[in-house]
Formats: sequence, structure tokens, C-alpha cells
Amino acid sequence: MRDLFHVPEGGPYLMSHSVGCLPRAARAALDACYLGPWQTTGGAAWGPWLETIEKFRAALAGLIGVAADEVAPQQSVSSALFSLLSGLRPIPKRNRVLMSEQAFPTVGYVAQGLERLGFETRLIPAAQSPGDAATWESHFDESVAAVVAMHVHSNTGVTSPLAEIAAMARRHGALSIVDAAQSAGILPVAPHAWGADAVIGSSVKWLCGGPGAAWLWLRGDLTPGIEPLDLGWFGHEDPYEFDIRSFRPAADARRFQGGSPSIAPFALALAGIKTVTALGQDRILRHNRDCIAAFAEAVDRPFDMTGRGGTLCLEFADVDRLHAVLAPGDFRYDVRGRCLRASFHAWNSPEEAKALGRAITEAQLEFRLVS
Repeated sequence: MRDLFHVPEGGPYLMSHSVGCLPRAARAALDACYLGPWQTTGGAAWGPWLETIEKFRAALAGLIGVAADEVAPQQSVSSALFSLLSGLRPIPKRNRVLMSEQAFPTVGYVAQGLERLGFETRLIPAAQSPGDAATWESHFDESVAAVVAMHVHSNTGVTSPLAEIAAMARRHGALSIVDAAQSAGILPVAPHAWGADAVIGSSVKWLCGGPGAAWLWLRGDLTPGIEPLDLGWFGHEDPYEFDIRSFRPAADARRFQGGSPSIAPFALALAGIKTVTALGQDRILRHNRDCIAAFAEAVDRPFDMTGRGGTLCLEFADVDRLHAVLAPGDFRYDVRGRCLRASFHAWNSPEEAKALGRAITEAQLEFRLVS
């Protein structure tokens, strides 16, 4: 599996939760889908360029088990969430956007910005676990217009009980939105099984597609009732009508596309999705768990990964010493606060996981699995 990726030189690369490795197929895809048409046809390149966008929509739809016309390419998770929430119309006593304080900050920033339109942000305190359905139930009421739940929380690896949250949202008449940025490519993303109304995500992490190729899925029957504020000619029912006085939103998810799409990011992301799909998400997840089991063996401590994503999130008592201990092995990882984040993807091996575990054990570093 490692041979399908350009893995940075040096020690183990454990940063899939941040930026996935470049697929070897990406350069050829960029040339075939973007640079080649531009070089040979100039303005006529828009034909194959837009075909690339449609191929991305189809590939993403296949990955998460939805219809392609329900998928809208986006520049970022932030733009996807803004486009969706801005299309709602808050009413008195039903204007709150509910999310955990443990959510990735960008979703909170978007919600705060939308307070200018009459929304109100309600944050569930970080001390209350977002992995517990009871936590969400205690904060739901008729004032909630939308709930945003992380599939996988980036600082803990804990998953949210998405089916339960979606059911709560339905009972209270709220829109349920899932952020799958930290899960797509390693865990199954299943909007219909969850009963979710919308899913947003990106390609830069486990999907190995680079930045700039995010996406929004919205349940098809909800689309006609949501009109985003971020308008552009590619969201028009007929982009080539060219009547400045007449904007009619597209009937499907294209209404969320806004202006002219960036092509290169989606050409690269398409190569990433094809690579991950060819390997199989199930196979990648099994390999991830094998690596984590190898790490657990090396530190002589079991880890229960039930209800967790692909990233080991370990809190260390002495972070400075942790950095010093791992430096000789040139491990590529990151630390948030006192939490080491290490992700095992297709290019990693159980031997690399054992090496990480041995370095920590031999230095007698104190740590715990973050909950």
C-alpha cells in the first residue's frame, strides 16, 4: 500500500489527521484534468475542467453512499457550513446552532459570524463528553435550529453518536449536520444510515486529496427550502443564461457551488478518492487498528478503540521530554496542548508503530489515552 503514495523522507509519517500523503497518481491526474486541457485548448478547457468537477461529485457520492446531484463541491469546510446555514431563516425562539465546545474551532467561528443574521451559538461545555448521547439530549430543546456534530473529534479521536443526534434533531425540528473532515477515508461515512440531514467534509486528511477540495452533502428533499446567501453563477439554474437581473437557484446541490470552481484541487482530490477507494476503506481501517495494536503491545497497555477514529490521542505529563525522546527517530506527529496525535494510514507499518511505542516505553514517559 505504501507504494501508492509519496511518503516524505525520514522517520514515520503519522500526520494523516492533518495532511495525508500525496498519491502517486496525483501528478498525472493534475496534468490530465487541469494543465493538459488548459495548455492545448485555452478557453475550451472549461469543458474538461467541469467534467472533472462532475467526476469528483460522483466519486465522493460513491464513497459516502449518496446521489451525486446531492453533492456540492466547496472550497473549505467553513465555506460549506456557511453556505448551508446561511440558507436557513432563523425565527424567534428557534435560532440556536448547537455544537460541542470540543468541535473544531472553524465551525464555531462560522456560527458566531451568522449571529449577525439572527442565529445564536450554544456550546456544550468541553467537560461534557460529546461521545455520550445523554450529553446532547440534555442540551436539545425547541430553540435549536441546527446541530453540528463532529464525526471524529480532532483533539480526542472520540466519535459522536450520530444516529442518536440525528434522531434528536428530527424530534425537535432541527437540521442535523455532521462534520466528517476527520473521518472520511478511514471510517465509514454513512449519511443515510445515520439519518443525518447534511454532511460536510474535506479531502486534505485521510482522503489524501490536498486542501481546497471540500464538499457538502444535503438530503435532496431539503434542498428546495434552503437558499444560501453565498451566490454565484455556478449556483444558477442555468449558469449560461447571463441575465444579471434574474437569479434562480439550481434545483439540486449545485445551488451551493457559488462562483467559478477551482479545478486543480478537485483534480488532485479525485486522485486521492480513487486511491483510497481502490485500497478500500475497510482495509485501511483494519491496517490502522493493526498498527495501533502493535503500539499497544510495545507499551504493554491495551487500547479500546471502540467509538474512536484513526488517530491515537495520548496525553503526556511532560511534553518537552516527549519531543526530546522522539526527535532521534524523526517521527512526524503533532501535539495539541499536552496531547500527542499520531495517525497510522496505509503507508505506515506495525514496525513503525512498535518503534514509537518502544521510544515512549524506554523513556518511561507517563501518558494516558485522551477521553
